[in-house]
Amino acid sequence: MRLIMFGAPGAGKGTQAAILSERLGVPTISTGNILRAAVKNRTPVGLQAQSYMDAGKLVPDQVIIDIIAERLAEPDCEKGYILDGVPRTIAQAEALERAGIQFDAVLDIEVPDEEITHRMIGRRACPVCGATYHLEAAPPKKEGVCDSCGSGLVLREDDRPETVQSRLATYHVQTEPLKKFYDRRGILKVVGFQPSIEATTQALVDILGI
Repeated sequence: MRLIMFGAPGAGKGTQAAILSERLGVPTISTGNILRAAVKNRTPVGLQAQSYMDAGKLVPDQVIIDIIAERLAEPDCEKGYILDGVPRTIAQAEALERAGIQFDAVLDIEVPDEEITHRMIGRRACPVCGATYHLEAAPPKKEGVCDSCGSGLVLREDDRPETVQSRLATYHVQTEPLKKFYDRRGILKVVGFQPSIEATTQALVDILGI
């Protein structure tokens, strides 16, 4: 299956992509990860991306699409893949189509803004080993201290209330229109808000018939 995971920041796309990836036996393609890998491996497209990053500029859509196409051409994607983090705009979606990249389903995980804000401001991260926690859903054994390495936990900049509100506003303006784009193509599958990770997974499984 060739899938896109879609939803607001903090909706649980990465978690569900990892679960479906294991269930389907296909890789999850995270834009951020493949961009970093292309730069590290100094591929032609990676070098092009690096030139923009070094200049402090955003990497253009076409370079992002070229990196994705490069990654999807690898052998482990022959049976399918799950895209997480792209497309973010109509322009990127149209560029993927021009590149001949097609999808079987776009999975839209719906979560109210209030719930996302609650989730994200409750997250804490270890700046040393990278472990993540949640004050309610998955707290550390000792308050404010990482279970793994004993370092003090921090609230990441991305999880501060004002940053969360800004990211949600950007999502609604730039990315949400993609729902209509893919609905017109008959491949949008909406997963209504679920009370747990397990319930969300079951809803996705039911929609995909797997």
